[in-house]
Amino acid sequence: MAIIVAGKLTIKSGSRDEFIEKSCEATLQARENEACDDFSVSPDPIDLNRVNIYEKWKSRSALDAFRGSGPESDIFSLVVCFDVNEYEINT
Repeated sequence: MAIIVAGKLTIKSGSRDEFIEKSCEATLQARENEACDDFSVSPDPIDLNRVNIYEKWKSRSALDAFRGSGPESDIFSLVVCFDVNEYEINT
């Protein structure tokens, strides 16, 4: 079973580029993790305050371990609201 994390974040007006930049370290760490199949934090091409999230992990335990060890950051102070869901898929 794999875990997909997907959705969108609404970022404070004018802060999207800062959010993307602050996401780079976590993105690099995730992609270097052998239990991570994909990890992306992307600016929406239409909405200047939206960021799209996509992650694919080999297991729930791998995702939970990454969340517990990710880089420290005040990145979520830039988030106004989020709509992100997790999906378990059989591979």
